[in-house]
Formats: sequence, C-alpha cells, structure tokens
Amino acid sequence: MKLKNHIFICIILCVSSLFAQSSKQKKADNLYNKFSFYNAIEVYEELINNNYNSDYNTRQLADCYMYLRNPEIATIHYKKVVEQSNVPIEYYYKYSEALRGIKDYNESRIWIKKFKDAGGVLNDDTLSKDSDFIASIFNAKQQYFFSEVNFNSKQSDFGAYERDGIIYFTSSADKGVSTKHVYGWNNQPFLDVYVTAKDSDSIIHHKSKIKGKINSNYHDGPLTISKDGKTMYFSRTNFIKNELKTDKNGISNLKIYKATLIGDSWENIEELSINSDDYSVGHPALNTDNSKLYFASDMPGGLGGTDIYYVDINTDGSLGTPKNLGSIVNTNKNEVFPFINNEDVLFFSSDGHLGLGLLDIFGTVSDKDNHIISVLNLGVPVNSNKDDFSFFMNEDGLTGYMASNRDGGVGDDDIYAYYKLTELKVEGTITDAITGKPIPNATVSLFDANGNELAKVFTDENGHYDINMDRESDYYLKGNKDDYKDMTVSITSKGIEDNITSITKDFQLHPINKELPIKELSTIYFDFNKYNINKDSSKELDKIAEMMMHTYPTMSIKIESHTDSRGPEPYNDILSQERAKSTYDYLISKGIEPSRIIEYKGYGEHRLVNDCDGTKPCTEEQHQLNRRTRFIVIEIK
Repeated sequence: MKLKNHIFICIILCVSSLFAQSSKQKKADNLYNKFSFYNAIEVYEELINNNYNSDYNTRQLADCYMYLRNPEIATIHYKKVVEQSNVPIEYYYKYSEALRGIKDYNESRIWIKKFKDAGGVLNDDTLSKDSDFIASIFNAKQQYFFSEVNFNSKQSDFGAYERDGIIYFTSSADKGVSTKHVYGWNNQPFLDVYVTAKDSDSIIHHKSKIKGKINSNYHDGPLTISKDGKTMYFSRTNFIKNELKTDKNGISNLKIYKATLIGDSWENIEELSINSDDYSVGHPALNTDNSKLYFASDMPGGLGGTDIYYVDINTDGSLGTPKNLGSIVNTNKNEVFPFINNEDVLFFSSDGHLGLGLLDIFGTVSDKDNHIISVLNLGVPVNSNKDDFSFFMNEDGLTGYMASNRDGGVGDDDIYAYYKLTELKVEGTITDAITGKPIPNATVSLFDANGNELAKVFTDENGHYDINMDRESDYYLKGNKDDYKDMTVSITSKGIEDNITSITKDFQLHPINKELPIKELSTIYFDFNKYNINKDSSKELDKIAEMMMHTYPTMSIKIESHTDSRGPEPYNDILSQERAKSTYDYLISKGIEPSRIIEYKGYGEHRLVNDCDGTKPCTEEQHQLNRRTRFIVIEIK
C-alpha cells in the first residue's frame, strides 16, 4: 500500500474517532442524568482515555463512583479534579466528603476549609448531617429547577405522566358535583384522570377528562401506559356496582385495574389478580420492557406501612407473585408512588428514609447486575418540608414532573414541572471568508484559559460544530482547515443564565491564496546524513532571501524538511528537524524577519516523494530526492 493511502486512511479514522467521541459524550451524560451511574462509568473512562473533555469527564466519573458508594476510588478521581484550573468550588466539598467516607478526617478538614475559604456555604439542613453522606455529595450543587405548570387547580392535582405530547394527571378539580360524590376526608370531589396537550394553555374542567371508562364515581388514578400504548394500568378505589367496598376496619382500599385502548377511548376494564379487599394495591409503574409491574401496597409481610413491590408480567398477560423490594428501598414507614425511567432506574417517595420533611422523593442506585445498592434523596427544590411525591422523568432524563403540597402552591396538591440544568455548549458555523460558503470537516478545538486542549470536533457538511463546555469559565476556540489560515478567538461562559444551553460562535477562515508564486521557491537538497547548507543549497537560499527582501517584502513562508528512509526512524526525525533549523537560521542570517517564517518543521522519512521506503533497491539519485527542504508560501499581503 502506498504511503498516501496510509495517510488517507489515517485521516478518515481520525475524523470518525472524533465524531464517535462526541456521540459517547452524549451517551455518558444521558446515562448519568438517568441515574444509570454504573453504565456511565465505562463511557466516561473511555472518553478520558481518549483525552476528550477530560476535566469535565473526570468530575462526572468521580461523582459516579461516589453515588455507587465507592469512596475509595472516588477520592482518587476527586484528587485529580481539585487540581484542575477553575474547578467549581463544590468539588472541594465533594472531595472533603469522599475523604470522610474513607475516614481520612484530617485531610477532609483541610478541604472543607478550602471550600469555605473559596466562598462556599455549608448547608445545615438534615441532609448535611447524614452519617451516610452520599446525599450530601449529590446535593452539593442544585440538580433540578422548576418551570411553570399552567394546569393546576385549586383542588388536588398530582400523578403527571407524559406520553407522545399528552400529559395525563389525576385531579379532584371536578366542578358542580353533588355532595354524594365528595370525598369526606378533605371535602373535595373524588379524583379523576384528566388529559391535556403539553404546553397547552387549557384549564382543567370536566371536558378534559380522559375518554373511556377509566373514571368512576370514586377515586381514579394515577396511571401508567404500556410501551405499545395499548394498555393502561391505573389505581381505583375498591367498589362494586358503584358502591364502596370496605375491609374489616371500614377502610376502602385501592386496587389496580387495566384498560385497553380502542380507537381513542380506554375500555374493557379488568381487575388485576394481585388485588385484595383486605389491603391496598396502587400506584402502578411499568419497567422498560413491560415485563414487571411495580406498585405500592400495605399487604401482610411487608416491612411496615406501605412498601414498594413488583410482580412479573407473563407473556399471556397474567401476573406472577408479588415480590417486596427489600430493606434498601423499604422502611418501617411508607414508601409509595414508584416510577421506573427508561434505564430501569426506580424512583419513589418515602417518609422513612432520611429526608427534608414528610414524604421525600428518592432515586435508586444499582450495581453492574442491576441490584439496588442505595437510595439518594433528590434534594431541594424537588423535596421540601411537606409531602413530595409522584415523580416522573421523561426519556431525555432532563425533564419531568412531581407533585407537592408545599406552601405557595395553587391548591391542595400541585404538579410541578422540573428540569435539570444541562451542560452549556458552544456551537456555530465555519464559513469561507471570501465566498461565505460553509466549510465541512474543519477542525474546531476548545482550550481552557491555560491553553490545555479539552475537546476537538469536526464541522459537518453544513459547516456546523458544537462542543460541551462548563459554565463560569473562560475558553479559547481554534478553527483550522487545510488551505486556510488558523483562527483563534476567546469565549466565556461566565454570567450565562441557567436557562441558556447554547452560545453561538461563528468563524470565518481566510483561504490561503493559491495563486502565489510557489514555483519560484525552489526545493533544496542535503548530503547524506548531513544538515548543513551545502554550496548548491546556499545559492537557492540566496535567491529565496532576495525574493523575500525585495520582490515580495510581505511574503511569509513555512519550511518543511525531510530525510530519506535510510537510518532509524527516530534518528531521521531529529535529522530532519536539524535541517529545518539550519535552513531557518540561514534565511535569518540573510536579513529575513523571523516573524515571516511561520513555522519550520522536520518530518523525518514520513513523506517520501517516491517508493524508496526500504522495501526495494534505490539509486543514490533516488534517495537524494527525499533529502530535501521545501518552502510553502503562506501569504503575500
């Protein structure tokens, strides 16, 4: 295979690799946002090994190990993190907490002091006193933020579930109902299931109730829908022929039913086999492949209060035996409202785990075998000193809904939409400064304030690029492409509002003039194993110096020097650099300003002009053609 083919393949592999790294970055962050920390670790480590966005990915990697309750490895990575320039100060706190996890209390105190000295404020709420301290790591920086929801009523609204641009939710907002159908507990109408289009301005009223036979005269909802969209599981008060049925204590329990979508209406209501008249079964949630149904129940044999269970769904639709999720999830109090995201991560509410108030929302962390090993309190503002429940996460892992009866709401229970603050990115288009046309396959590199390269991408066919960047930091962007002059600009992410996810930075690259008199700059040649300028070469160099001094006094050039293939490759690399240096020194000695020689560089034996690569006999004349220095005209103003 010829050398040029080797170079061509190398370029293709390099471009493909950079595109792959960008894709891996998105994958890793997506897994992280969905609490799939174990799976995210492998991708973050690959990115770091490929020196892609290393600072950011090292921080993410350290956090992942900490959430997996492995402070021994987390401290190794946090130590690298706190040495980064302009590192967010919450990592001083995280490092301190991780050191506390391995009982290195002296070093922990040092870093908590650095955190305070840098302006950090310690949170004195219950979470900061957690002897388990993992939640303190997660909440060192606010993870979630709220956006407005316009469909809450003055009654109770919760259980928001989004599917295909439609939001399903449970509400007692029914107006004009008779006192016969008012729930005695809070004197509100019984709960029904409602629907609204996402981003709709509609207000809850009886016309927005779900179509079909889901709603009854008593409580209905919340719900979950199968992957194919044809089956719904939902909670409903236990009743027969529109009359409530109670247990021996006079309590009407919850049951789970399923319905089938026929046209646009939910019909064929069926009671599940796991129900009982003697205890509640409610709050259904499906896993990703719909092979398991999760629910909350106070059935006998639990750990106390209501526990989270799951049951296998057989291929014929029948159900297996309910299984309790055990003491990592369940406590001697109440665990309710399970939800499973599309990475099969469980979220739930509990008043038994360490929290901020009454019911708090928790996420679970699983090991490589998908066994739950711990739970994480989602912190403020998701949790408050009141009840926080019915958590739902969209497939993007960044947005979703929850409910709370906290102060400041519209009604009794209110639905809140949350979003996670995404990484900021810089994006733009690279165009030709003369023609204005986009430049595909141009390289764009991101550097930190100290000149360390953090990431590199190629522009697409439309000249577009995008690179992730941290907030509150200064950077440099460099664009370059063959036959164009490099362009470097500064950019900052300081002071960017949280709701902004992208900064636009367009480049114009100036083409190198291809009509320059390159042929007038002759190639010079060297004697075997020599780098000094011989008599013949000095004559050519004198001509080049004369041209640069008088004919083209604004000309700037690059010097590229080479060797033949004889001798060890490392030695030839050094020899070619010496040839480039001696050529540079000679022109400077003739009065050429150093700034006009943009670069002088040796390429060893890597760019032969013929097939004399050692695999076939060659004459001295053929080898001589490779012992050369060529001159590339960069610019004539």
